[in-house]
Amino acid sequence: MSGTHPPAEITIGSVLLGVLLSVVLAGANAYLGLFAGMTVSASIPAAVVSMGVFRILRRGNIFQNNIVQTAASAGESLAAGVIFTMPALVLLDFWTDFNYFWVTVIALFGGILGVLFTIPLRRSLVVEGNLKFPEGVAAAEVLKSGERGGADVVYIAKAAAAGGLFKFGETGLRLWAGTFEAARGVGGSILYFGANLSPALLAVGYIVGLNIAVLVFLGGVSNWLIAIPIHAALNEWPTTNGAPLPALEWAYKIWREETRYIGVGGMLVGGVWTVFRLRKSLLSGIRSGMAAYGGARGEAPDMPRTERDIPMKWVLLLTVCSVAPLFLVYQVFVGRVAVSLTMAITMVALGFLFAAVASYMAGLVGSSNNPTSGVTIATVVVASVLLALLMGKNAVNGPAAAIIVGSTVCCAVAIGGDNIQDLKTGYLVGATPWKQQVMQIVGTVSAAFVLAPILTLLLKAYGFQGHSSAMANALAAPQANLMASVAQGVFRGGLPWNYVLTGAILAVAVIAWDFHLERRGGAFRAPVLAVAVGVYLPMQLTVPIFAGGLLHSALRSLHAKRGHSPEVVEVSDRRGLLFASGLITGEALLGILMAIPIVLTGDPHVLVAWRGPAIGLILIVGIGCWLYTVARGTGGEGISR
Repeated sequence: MSGTHPPAEITIGSVLLGVLLSVVLAGANAYLGLFAGMTVSASIPAAVVSMGVFRILRRGNIFQNNIVQTAASAGESLAAGVIFTMPALVLLDFWTDFNYFWVTVIALFGGILGVLFTIPLRRSLVVEGNLKFPEGVAAAEVLKSGERGGADVVYIAKAAAAGGLFKFGETGLRLWAGTFEAARGVGGSILYFGANLSPALLAVGYIVGLNIAVLVFLGGVSNWLIAIPIHAALNEWPTTNGAPLPALEWAYKIWREETRYIGVGGMLVGGVWTVFRLRKSLLSGIRSGMAAYGGARGEAPDMPRTERDIPMKWVLLLTVCSVAPLFLVYQVFVGRVAVSLTMAITMVALGFLFAAVASYMAGLVGSSNNPTSGVTIATVVVASVLLALLMGKNAVNGPAAAIIVGSTVCCAVAIGGDNIQDLKTGYLVGATPWKQQVMQIVGTVSAAFVLAPILTLLLKAYGFQGHSSAMANALAAPQANLMASVAQGVFRGGLPWNYVLTGAILAVAVIAWDFHLERRGGAFRAPVLAVAVGVYLPMQLTVPIFAGGLLHSALRSLHAKRGHSPEVVEVSDRRGLLFASGLITGEALLGILMAIPIVLTGDPHVLVAWRGPAIGLILIVGIGCWLYTVARGTGGEGISR
């Protein structure tokens, strides 16, 4: 597209559809997150829906579809930021319900800050960095295939059908378990192994490659095969109803209450280190943004359309305008200017730090696997320590004040990781960055105005486990319960500081290892956050990512062994990427669709028939072989160019 005739991006149709999808996906993910502790990525489903709607209307282009998915994905992300934290205020009995005004203000301005914090990061992470952005790349391939049609669509459609049917069989019909795992006691300790049977995670591993996949897996191994067995061996095996707790439950209890915090400590140190390493790029991005504002209308006339962000002057002004009302919120709840000021400063500092971490992690493993709750825990810990020093450890509202700070940061982090992923998609399809950033704000604002009524409805209809409001079918709200426990643990005692410190030491060791690898000049590197997220996640999630990385490596080895030309390798890479993108697309679409009967019936087993883990294991192996075969080019047609 020429600079004289820029493509149609922000149109009435794209804005209306983006806002509608943002609101719908926010509601669906708010329920799923409170119900099952997980949300589903909305970028690809929103892009597919947009392409379908515009095709029916015989209008639209790749840029408008990209704008729709940018706005729509903000709703899902903001919902995660809200439901992971704000229900904790009810669990702490600080709130009796979800006040519309307070929830909206915190979600609205926290989410907007998430967009603003990531604008200076775009150039360093999206343009200049070598991060894979698996879900951003997948979304871009889906959008491009919709424009190209032909064989590209066929590859994605076949893989999407496979991924969708797999998800439906596992989550909907429950024909097999979604996770294959087992644990047993060995000499007073625990031996564990588990693997999630997710085609999407297999595809993520394929896209990010072996280097990152190995690091994430090593993080999981260090926790589940080293830290958890050591903790179990040094502590008495718990009992329930007079019988020993099953080994698998004991392993998860240790991970949930103790060793998970190794990952939190690692992400805290790793986040600071990552921002420090990116400091030159960040400053360069800020300077270039200010320079772009030097033109008469806030933009440099010679700057390409595809390089224009929201001018830095507006970013700084909007940041101040967002922080000011949040300071007033803190003042209303704590009533002390010094404490409110500390909360505001802490929120801005940690919000920017962890928005950068979330953005980096989105580049490593995708936004669906982004440890949003992990960095929010780190925020709650830091805020709790500072507030305990100011208010005293016996402060009645101390834990709630820390949760309010954590809520703002969590919204910023969730939106930040999503925003940078969408900007990567836009970069790959040639979109205009500032228009995407505006639509991310539009999507955030749209979702913020509907989340309070949704939370109120869910509280009255179900209640939350761990609270007096809980009914027979109460929502688990696992992240919110965890946040409440962490905040109370700092003020009342009981937080596993030894594991937080262990994680910090582990992060320093990984940083030193990466320095050694850098000096040797090898291709393999060790970004600390990849290891930290592996420690924090359940090991069963890291196994399929590792398997996907192995598939990609095996394919590269095959090309090298057979001496294939660069053209053949390029075609192979494209086919593999298209197929992997289709797997992610199918699972994401079915994840959204399965939310409908669950919400309508309140029954997670609404379509359950029978289950058996062996079926899922066989199918995931089959899909992995299919992915390898398609990328290699022997799936019925050889690579001929």
